[in-house]
Parts: sequence; C-alpha cells; structure tokens
Amino acid sequence: MRDVFQHELREVQDRLVEIAELVVTSIRNATAAFGDSDVSLAEIVIQNDAKIDALTVVLDELSIQILARQNPVARDLRIVVSALRISASLERMGDMAEHIAQLARYRFPDKVVPKSLRGTFAEMGRLDVDIAERLVDLLRTQDPRMADEIRNQDDEIDELHISVFEKVLGETWKGEAVDTVDATLASRYHERFADHAVSIAKKVQYLVTGDWVQDQ
Repeated sequence: MRDVFQHELREVQDRLVEIAELVVTSIRNATAAFGDSDVSLAEIVIQNDAKIDALTVVLDELSIQILARQNPVARDLRIVVSALRISASLERMGDMAEHIAQLARYRFPDKVVPKSLRGTFAEMGRLDVDIAERLVDLLRTQDPRMADEIRNQDDEIDELHISVFEKVLGETWKGEAVDTVDATLASRYHERFADHAVSIAKKVQYLVTGDWVQDQ
C-alpha cells in the first residue's frame, strides 16, 4: 500500500508539472499575440485554456481520492493539500493568459496599446514567460532558490505595473478611453499572473523547508 501511495504522490507532482508546462505555452503565445496583434495565436490560447481547466479538474479529483483512501498525515498531507491549492493558482494563471489573448483578439487588426507603452508590455510579457518557466522547474525540482528568483521577478513586474498606471494617469497621456481601459486591464492581467506564481512558490518553499514565507 505504501508503494501505491508513493506512486500516487509522484503522479500528483507529474500532473502539476504538466499543467504548468501548458501555462508556459499559453503565456508565451498570449504575449506574442498581444505584441504582434496575431489573432490566430490568440485563438489558440483561448481554445487551449479548456485543456488546462480539464487537467486541473482531473488533478483535483485525484488529490481528493488520495485524501479519502490513504488518509495521509504530516508532510504527505501537506503535499496533497498543497497540490489542490497549487492547481487552483495554475488554473488562474491560464485564465490570465487567456484574458491577455482576448484583448489581442478584440482589438485585431489594431495593436492593443499605444506605441508609447509597447516596450513596457513587451518587458512584462518577457518576465511573465520567464516566471512561468521557472515555476515548471520549481515544481519539478522543488529547489527553493527558484522560488526566490520568482519573487524577485514579480517585484520587477510590480514596478512596471505601477509605471503603466502613472503613464495613463499622467498629463501627457493622449490615449483614447479605450486605450486607457485596455492598458489598465492588460497590466493587471500580467501582474496577477506573476502574483499567482509567487503564491505557488511560497507553497513549495513551505513544503521543502517547513517555513512559511511572509509577504515583505
């Protein structure tokens, strides 16, 4: 029975990695669609979000079955419960990528944001993709150093997020109302994507070290 239990725990981890890899693909395609006004790529992101949702449901069902059958305790219990919470955050990351892609689709063939903000959003997109890739490595290796790197990159995205708001609220902003709304929403989606990654990183750190990382 113990061998079966350990196999199930490994399956939980493998499924988390699988979902995280799909999230990487989604955010990579979403940011490319956003920057290039690529409606075909945006449609792929939107359609593939259903796959992330479905895999999340399967993982949650597996975790619940483990709780019911194996009655885990101590660290094993934390692993299963954390998997349920991590899968929810991964699903929300997929949603954020979908929202970014939807903005690209809605504004096609135009660009989503004015030229003055495109460099900022290109950098936010690059950071989100990098964070998602590091998250895969973190879930696969449980190396706490990866968690620290994710938190540091989230700080960079937060600074860019603030700069977008300062831009659209500044006296020199010449964008239309729709530009203001699009820039504000897009910036929020990028920022929330990274926030969910940080939430996952904190849970993995807790599993590895037993210490809960408090927000700074």
